[in-house]
Amino acid sequence: MRQTDGYRHKGLRKKLVDSIRDKGIDSEEVLEAIGRVPRHLFMDSSFINFSYTDKAFPIAAGQTISQPYTVAFQTELLEIKKHLKVLEVGTGSGYQTAVLLELGARVYTIERQRQLFLDAQKTLGPLNYKPVFFYGDGYEGLPSYMPFDRILVTAAASEIPQSLLNQLAIGGILVIPEGGKRGQKMIRVIREAEDQFQRTEHGYFSFVPLLRGKNQ
Repeated sequence: MRQTDGYRHKGLRKKLVDSIRDKGIDSEEVLEAIGRVPRHLFMDSSFINFSYTDKAFPIAAGQTISQPYTVAFQTELLEIKKHLKVLEVGTGSGYQTAVLLELGARVYTIERQRQLFLDAQKTLGPLNYKPVFFYGDGYEGLPSYMPFDRILVTAAASEIPQSLLNQLAIGGILVIPEGGKRGQKMIRVIREAEDQFQRTEHGYFSFVPLLRGKNQ
């Protein structure tokens, strides 16, 4: 049942896209990507009836699948173009990963929760989404694969890790929620030169915390 993506699901996705557009997402490319990803296949079966409401929901390991508007908002800030090399910190369910891939990015995604790392591969593979998966400490990024044109962090950091800034290409964009438990500011950083970064703030959100290390 969960492996189907029928007319009803596609109709519900269209309504979801319309609601996200109404909330201020302007990028047609991002909206079309949201419209192509079968979100119900990334969620626990008990939540299938709620898959196309614009809300976050629990997944395994005490994490959440992000609200579609938040996914669209972060993705729009990234200004994804085809073939850009993207580091995603926090694979989670793999839903955001799929949206990035729909936009033509080359995605390197890292997850610290082993259960999520394995589950995301089981979900994305049959849907023909092919990121490069890593099980590890997202706080440290992937220095062996740097530089990245874009870096997206899907968990909240108390401050932007220097390790991730170091892995950003000149002209690259990093998007990360920054703050504590009571909410975070969405930050976009553009690396203008080796030691020159332009930082802007883009509203308030609520994410699970970015943690160090790996979790079995």
